[in-house]
Amino acid sequence: MSFNNNPHTFHIPVMGLGYSIDSPIKVAHYGISSVISLVDDISMEKMREFYCKKFNLPFQSIPSKTEDHRAKRITAYLNTVQEIVVKKFEDLKNSVSHTEEELDKYIKMLPDFSDLKLKFNQMINTGQMKQKLSDWLSENLVAGEIDVNIMSKLDRDAYAGDEKLPSIFSDAQSALRGFALSDLSSSLVLSAGMNPRLYSYLEEFEDFYPNAAMELKKKVILKVSDYRSAIIQGRFLAKKGIWVSEYRVESGLNCGGHAFATDGFLLGPVLEEFRNSKEQLIEAVHEIYVKALADKGKPVPEKPLLVKITAQGGVGSNTEHQFLLEYYNLDSIGWGTPFLLVPEATTVDEETLEVLCKAKEEDLYMSDVSPLGVIFNNVRGNGMDLKKEAQNKAGKYGFPCTKKYLALNPVPEKQTICTASKEYQRDKIQELKEQNLNEMEFEKQLSKITDKACLCNGLTASTLMANDLDVKMEGTAVSICPGPNLAYFSSLYSLKRMVDHIYGRTNVMERTDRPNFFVKEIYMYIEYLGGKLEETVKPITDKQKKYFVTFYDNMEKGVEYYKQLFLNYKTQLDDSTSKNNLMQDLENMKMELLKLKAKIV
Repeated sequence: MSFNNNPHTFHIPVMGLGYSIDSPIKVAHYGISSVISLVDDISMEKMREFYCKKFNLPFQSIPSKTEDHRAKRITAYLNTVQEIVVKKFEDLKNSVSHTEEELDKYIKMLPDFSDLKLKFNQMINTGQMKQKLSDWLSENLVAGEIDVNIMSKLDRDAYAGDEKLPSIFSDAQSALRGFALSDLSSSLVLSAGMNPRLYSYLEEFEDFYPNAAMELKKKVILKVSDYRSAIIQGRFLAKKGIWVSEYRVESGLNCGGHAFATDGFLLGPVLEEFRNSKEQLIEAVHEIYVKALADKGKPVPEKPLLVKITAQGGVGSNTEHQFLLEYYNLDSIGWGTPFLLVPEATTVDEETLEVLCKAKEEDLYMSDVSPLGVIFNNVRGNGMDLKKEAQNKAGKYGFPCTKKYLALNPVPEKQTICTASKEYQRDKIQELKEQNLNEMEFEKQLSKITDKACLCNGLTASTLMANDLDVKMEGTAVSICPGPNLAYFSSLYSLKRMVDHIYGRTNVMERTDRPNFFVKEIYMYIEYLGGKLEETVKPITDKQKKYFVTFYDNMEKGVEYYKQLFLNYKTQLDDSTSKNNLMQDLENMKMELLKLKAKIV
């Protein structure tokens, strides 16, 4: 099934700006891979100082006045994480000679079918000498990957005063440089669509090219929501001599964080296309890749380099996990939201953890709070929204824009601005007042302007507070972005217990009314389409009608696809943790879809 050395069949995706910022330090020595966001170098600098003190490592600060400070901070933080992970992993491998608790935990968390686990237990049961076992562990245990994420959209230009700096100092390119110059041998996850100038910048760094042994020190992972996007981006990068080692397919809506809705393309049919067309994708990209490498005078592989296909978004049971792996022939499944409730894996403050534990379906919703203008999965009762509501009620709109990572809205003759900022909202409200709208329309438009929240600070404050670090810049108001799956996980879990849940050795969900994740995604898309129809001014234009008809047709095909899938694979999809009737749920979704069709035609 999987061609890589990773001992686990799941990974922990990036979460927020801070929630997985130190996840590799917590889980990589157990063989579990996770992803760090490279957005917030300010928080990384604080976390580097924190961990240097904790592990007695030398620390020298990198002030913001330092030339190329952003890239240098990111490199320094990633090198520190690597150093700590290496130390913890070496200690674990050597623990057979000292305390065996960590080693025991590593082995017990592996999947039961793992060759590594079977071989280890065989050696133990045959009474192998400790030295022989120690040598075997040193050769065979594998640490998890310290992967990083750049959200391509977050590529604000840098300025020195009013002077715009060269593009290589933009936020995304600086982050890329920070990773490229680090000691890590891991993957860069590129998400949120294609950014040509960022993708082209990859060419500048030797670590992304194969060496004489056809090994890549640094790999590229593309997060995509459909096959077409994968092949377009894969070819674009191949022309630059950059190989995509993994296509990470994420549900458009049934995920945490920002949600990038497709035109009604559902996860199952998308994965089916990857399953059927993976070889064509690899061959098409390989041909372009070989030519690009030859033109650059780089070592050229005789056959395509390895490619993984992975998936994530709303998975919550071992049944779903195994079905994705086996039916779609995937290499790993991303488990994000449930790990927010695992303090051994992510870093969330106590007050926010309480909000997460209590959250029910009605508390988890798709919001418009993001300054990016993209749907943002939200939970009611989070600190940032409570602060925003209190401010709005008092007529104090917007937030101080201290970090500016989301200051991407163009303003004539000015640097870009964040739509959650005080300055932006003040100007927009003034424009609104000058339109002389009736009271109802004014309040509606005002609400749209003032709904935006400060995510730069909100998505890092929790992690900093949990470690008792300085939050003068960030404040104490927390934003957090779990997926709707959170409703069925309602307490804190140990790392081993969550891993046991993933592998079907236990069940941490007390409720039995959780819908199948495929069905949940259909419901979310129906809700999304209904909302779009509701907010569209009537009569619908021909262009709008074409969009809605395409969306509906894709949904209808998706539901028909699931009908056949559920009929043919009922046994594999029958979840012992849920009493829901898959076919009945699907029939209900079909009826809801037909109701929307009546509004389109």
